Amino acid sequence: MSPDEIRAIELLRRVSYGRLATSVRAMPLVAPARHVVAGGRVLLRMHEGLAHHEACDGSVVAYGADNFGSGSERVWSVQFSGTARVVEPTVEELAAFGTGPELVDGEPFAPVHLRIAPRFVTVHALDYAGGATGTRPAARPAGRHLHHAA
Repeated sequence: MSPDEIRAIELLRRVSYGRLATSVRAMPLVAPARHVVAGGRVLLRMHEGLAHHEACDGSVVAYGADNFGSGSERVWSVQFSGTARVVEPTVEELAAFGTGPELVDGEPFAPVHLRIAPRFVTVHALDYAGGATGTRPAARPAGRHLHHAA
């Protein structure tokens, strides 16, 4: 693994949830997921009843997680892109996930698992000096302008 991949996995292990992104009929889909890192791959647990896993199985996806809102002076974000596959996790992997929620959108939680073999890994870091990020105004990257659609 490259140094960036090792760093991304170290960071990913610090949080439990992230967002899975793909497209369905050219429309974006972003869904929350619980993750663990096993064997250099990202393993996700989602609710089967939402059927997001069906859109992702065999497709290229992106999975991102971050420590936004942590109050840390060092804010980070990681993204893994690769092909997702529905899998049956090992007993050890299931134990690493811990207990799932009781309900998802009012229905009983039914877990389904996806494994992502990362092809591309991105790590971003934002450093704030002198205070937690929760007390600072939203910053724009230098040299870039935010445009909003009317």
